[in-house]
This record gives sequence, structure tokens and C-alpha cells, in this order.
Amino acid sequence: MMSEFPSKRLGWTLLLLFIVTWFVMLGTRTLVPTDEGRYAEMAREMLATNDWVTPRLNATKYFYKPPLQNWMNALTFAAFGLGEWQARLWTGLCGLLGIGLVAYTGRRLVSVRTGFYAGVILASSFFWAALSHVNTLDMGLAGMMTISLCALLLAQRDEAGPREQRNWMLLCWAGMALAVMSKGLIGIVLPGAVLVIYTLVQRDFRLWTRLHLVAGLLVFLLITAPWFILVSLQNPEFPHFFFIQEHLQRFTSKIHNRAGPWYYFIPILALGILPWLGILFQALYDGWRQPADGRFHARRLLLIWAVLIFVFFSVSSSKLPSYIIPIFPAMALLIAAYLDRVGVRPVMLAAGLVLAFCLVGLPFVPRIPDMASVEWERPLYEGYAWWVGGSAILGAAGSFYALMLARSRNHHAVLALAVTGFVVGQLVMLGHQPLGHYASGAAHVPALQAELAPDTKLYIVGKYEQALPFYLQRTMTMVEFADEMAFGVRQEPHLWIPTRAEFAQRWRAAHAANKKEVAIMSLGVYAAMQQQQLPMRVISEDPRRVIVTNQLVKTDKQP
Repeated sequence: MMSEFPSKRLGWTLLLLFIVTWFVMLGTRTLVPTDEGRYAEMAREMLATNDWVTPRLNATKYFYKPPLQNWMNALTFAAFGLGEWQARLWTGLCGLLGIGLVAYTGRRLVSVRTGFYAGVILASSFFWAALSHVNTLDMGLAGMMTISLCALLLAQRDEAGPREQRNWMLLCWAGMALAVMSKGLIGIVLPGAVLVIYTLVQRDFRLWTRLHLVAGLLVFLLITAPWFILVSLQNPEFPHFFFIQEHLQRFTSKIHNRAGPWYYFIPILALGILPWLGILFQALYDGWRQPADGRFHARRLLLIWAVLIFVFFSVSSSKLPSYIIPIFPAMALLIAAYLDRVGVRPVMLAAGLVLAFCLVGLPFVPRIPDMASVEWERPLYEGYAWWVGGSAILGAAGSFYALMLARSRNHHAVLALAVTGFVVGQLVMLGHQPLGHYASGAAHVPALQAELAPDTKLYIVGKYEQALPFYLQRTMTMVEFADEMAFGVRQEPHLWIPTRAEFAQRWRAAHAANKKEVAIMSLGVYAAMQQQQLPMRVISEDPRRVIVTNQLVKTDKQP
């Protein structure tokens, strides 16, 4: 009964604490390679060059994805300056938007209780809360796809009148358009595939007559077409690269070296949905138990949304953990609707599973330092082990408390488990900061800034640093290694140096002319350059990189 819900005072207090924590956590960690540094730097370059049509990374054309997130990040930088929380603000807002949408949708579709459950379940799901605090395109895509999903559900419910149905469906089309502008054609292909499968399984073919196809397609094209036309006119090479290589070849081949086994996403899903894993499969089965009677059934559509997207990425030849994040809002709604129907006793299983996971995991915490690849990194992992161990103890205590509450069918158990999951997840993320700071190379920024003048040439040899350009607020000249910028340097080959021999020649010439240059390289490249007796003075180093200048005697930086 609703009287079992937490009091309004408790609810508003926890909501305020949640929102404050959500935004504070956006700025507590260094931007971590690769995605965070890449997309922050692309937005910085967009703002610096005032070119809002052609995306660039390290000054090279970068057509892998559409520019919505770059636009939003660049606008954030323009409004609030450069920084970590600014770079993550868009994804943080997308995560909050998803939470609000599933809460509102659950409330309108089923009940106030379902909306409450859906919101707290999604907010506390480890993967959703974690990726909302990471500057990655997949969270932006998930936020926009959640608009499409929730708008479709609200439009097609029995209580929706003609005007309300039209407005929600137009918002659904707008959500798909924004999803396309976030990450490409999957923004419309995946929702479209869900509708096709749903209508075949449910035999609800009349649904297609309620999609407002003409007006919806007009809204879709008004949002997407302008940029695609402009970028193609300015860059004739764009259409083939974007539509053929980055969509067809990406899905059907291992062109990006991101392959994985068919079960790749299963452990990711199991970890990502915590602390609600113990209820997930019952909720999925409950979604399947809808009659195929030609009527609209939201839980059946939610099930197909979650399963089809999961299977799609599982059979794809390109896999990254964050790809399945768009299924989490659908799973939150399914779990919420299931709990509303059967009561909170299943929370006992979920809490018990989290308790067992924490207790079983504790003995393995001391082995975390063994993950260090070199002895220099070991103290970083030892520090992280304390965070993980403390989080596991807190998780065990919180899940035990939720377990006790659920015994009396108290709906506070849902809230207790949600708070536990959210706090533990944020602590695990926060504890990773020293490792992320090391991976980013940000510790070397003061040493680099002390050597760099505005006209100092900065090289990156045999590798690429994804975060340092953002922190240094300047691009680098790549040497030998182009990686994901190979397409860009083929279009503008003057932006890089293809061989070490040519780099060494330029480096020696600059040294002879007493013109300072700086280079970042791996330890292996540095050793090879030493063998060639290249003039170098080490500015800074760690096990991942060595930073050198061609001036053997330290001088004051030129103005």
C-alpha cells in the first residue's frame, strides 16, 4: 500500500542528496582515455576553430560519429569553461533524463509505485549510474533512445487521446533523430527493428497506423538532414566513410579490432544491473507472459527492446562494454512493473545475491595489486584495493539491511537496496581516480607547460595520447602511428609525419637551429631513439611514456 512508501520528507531529502551527489561526482575524476579525452578534445577543438560542421580530433577530420555530443560539450565549455565536470555534464544530464523519463512513464503506464520503483532502480543500476559519469557517446545515445522508448509507450497506451498520441509520437521521432545525431543510424535502425519484431510477435499490425509516419519523418529529417547535407558538401569523402565503413563494415567485420565472443555482454549485463540482478530474469519472463492478442502491451515491447538490442550487439563483430547501455531503461521498467504486481519479496533474492557477491568478493580484494603490469603501478592498485574492499563491506551491510526490511514486505527495502547500490557504485568509481589520473598522463601537464611556448612543436611518436591534448589545450603532430586518425591524415597528410626517420631528421635540424621541440613517446621508442643518439633531455616520464625536448640544457620558456 502507498502508506508503506517512504515519507515525503525522507523522499525529498534523499532526492536532494542524490542530485547533489550526481553533479558533484561529475568533476571528481580526471578524464580517462580513450573516450573521455577524445570527446572532450573534439569539443574543445570545435569551439576553438568555430567549425561546427566538420568534426576534428587532433586537427584531423574525424567522421566516425555525428556531432551532437561534441556540440553539447562545446556549448558547455563556452558557458562554463574547460574542465572535467563540464566535459561530463551532457552525459550526466542524459543519465538524469533517462531516470526521470522511466519514473514518469512507469507512473503513467501502471501506477505511482511503478514509477517510483523504475526511477530508483535505474538510478542505482551500476552501469547506468557509472556511465552517466563518463564522457562517452553511448550514454548520450542511451538518453536519446530512452526518449524514443518512453514516448512510444506513452503514445500507444489505451488512455492516450488522438492529440496526446500525436504529440508523444512526434517526440518519439525527435528522440530517434537525436539518437542518430548522437551515434549514427542505429538510433533509428534499432527502434525500427524492435517495432518490426514486436508487431510480428504480438500481431499488433495496427500499431503502424498510429506512428504518424509522415509528420514523424518530417520531424526526423528536419533534425538530421541539415548537418548530413552540410558535412557532405564540405567533405565529399564523408558519405562513403560514414555509411559504408562505419556502419556496414563495422557491424560485419573486425575492422576496428573490437571483436569478442558471443557471451561477451553476459557478465557485463550481470555486473551492470546490480543490485537488481536477482529480479531481472523473473521480470523478463513476466514481460513475455503477455497475450499475443493484437493489442498493445507495453511489457512485451520492453522485453523485445531489451533482448533485441542485446542480441544485436552480441552478434556484431564490434563490441565495447558500453554498447548495451540503451537496454537498461527498459529493464528498469520491467523490474518495476514486476515488483508492483508481486510485491517486494523478490527484493530478498536481489539483496541476498548482492550480499553473497560482496562476501565472496572480499577475499579476492588483496589480489587487486597483482593487476599492476609494472612495479611502479602497484601502489596505485594497492590504494584502489582499499576502496574496493570498503565498498564491498558497505555493500554487504546495506544489502543485509535491505534483506531484513524485505522480510516484512516493507517497501523501504527497495529504497535501501537502491541507496546501497548507488553509493557503492560511486565509491568504486571515485577510488579509481589515481589509476585514471596516471592513465591520462595529466600528472605531466605542469612539466610540459613549463617547456612549451605557443610556437613550440609538440610531437607524439609511435602512440597517441587521448587526454593530454585537452589538458594542454593544444594538438600534437603525430609520428608513425595514426590509429583511428588514419582516415583523417589520408585526407590531409601534411598534418602528420609517417616515419620515425623523417621525425628524427626534423628533430636534429631543429636542435641544430636551437629551436626547441618537445616529444612524447613510449619507452620502447625512447630506447630506439637513444640508440640513434638523438639529442634528447627527459622532461618527465612514467612506465607508459617518456617526454623529452631537443634542448639539452634547460632554459626558461620563451613568451
